[in-house]
Amino acid sequence: MAEFILPEVEMNIYSPKDPVEVEVVENYIVTKESSPNIVRHITFDVSGTDLENRIRVGQSVGILPPGEDDRGRPHKLRLYSVSSPTIGEHGKQHLVSTTVKRTIEELENKLYLGVASNYLADLQPGDKVLMTGPSGKRFLLPENARDFNYLFFATGTGIAPYRGMIKELFERTYDNDCALIFGCSYRTDLLYADYFEEMDQTRENFHYLKSISREERRKDGSKFYVQTQLEDEEDLLLPILQKENTLIYICGMKGMEIGIYKQLVRLDLLEYVQIRKELPDSLDDIPSDKFKRYIKPSDRTFEEVY
Repeated sequence: MAEFILPEVEMNIYSPKDPVEVEVVENYIVTKESSPNIVRHITFDVSGTDLENRIRVGQSVGILPPGEDDRGRPHKLRLYSVSSPTIGEHGKQHLVSTTVKRTIEELENKLYLGVASNYLADLQPGDKVLMTGPSGKRFLLPENARDFNYLFFATGTGIAPYRGMIKELFERTYDNDCALIFGCSYRTDLLYADYFEEMDQTRENFHYLKSISREERRKDGSKFYVQTQLEDEEDLLLPILQKENTLIYICGMKGMEIGIYKQLVRLDLLEYVQIRKELPDSLDDIPSDKFKRYIKPSDRTFEEVY
C-alpha cells in the first residue's frame, strides 16, 4: 500500500459569529434535462478575504441565510461541499463553487421550503452572502493524490466534492484509474453529466457509472443502486479494488454506505472495512441503526454522509 498523507488544512478562518461577505458570480442549473429537483452550481468571489487560496477541495463552506426562524432566532448555518478544485473555479484561486439542491418537502400537510438552499438558489450574480469556514479535514485527496486509484461513490449533491477532485486529478498527468459511481432516481437528476460523460469518452482511465434506480432494472429485475455496480461492473471495478493503492470515497445520503460495505465484505475486500464484531450468517440481518457496531470504514475508505 502506497503511503498516503492527508494535507493539513486550515479550519474556521471565519466563524458564524464573524462571517465574511462574499459576492455571487455564477448561478446556473446543472441537470442535463428539465428536472423537478432543481440543482444549481453557484460560484462565489472570495478575493480580498482570508479564504482566498486557503480552501481545499473536499472541504465545505458555511452559508448564513438572512432572517429568523419561527422562534425569532437567526437562521442556522448550513454547510455546503466545495465543488471547485483547490486551484479555484476556472483555475482562479479567488473563485469557490458549491452545488445546491432547492429543497421543497411536504411535512404534516404543509409545504416546507429549505431555508438556506432556496435562499442560495434564488441568488443572482452580484448578490452578497455571509460565508464561514472552511470546515472538514478528512474528506480530502492525499498530498500525493496521483499515486492512487479512486472509486468515488455519490448520490445527489454528494457529487459536489468529486467534481473538484476529478478536475484536480486530471488537470495534470494522471495515469491511475478513477471511477465515479453516481446514483439518482431519474436520469433528469444526473448532475454535471456532460462533463463526466466527456471525461469518460476521452480519458481511458476515467469511468463514469450511472445507477438510475427508478427507470431501469438490472438483469434480475432489481433496482440499480451505487452498490450494485460493484457486482454489475465487477470486471471493471474488481481489478481496481484489488490494487494496493486504491482508495474509496463515499458522499451523499446517509444509509448509502451500508450497501457499499455489505458488497465489499461479500467480495472479500476487507481492506476497505473494519469488522468490529462477529458477523451474522446474512449481512442483511444487521439492523441499519446498529450497522456501525459491526462494520466501519477502514483507513482506505473516506465517508461523508448526511
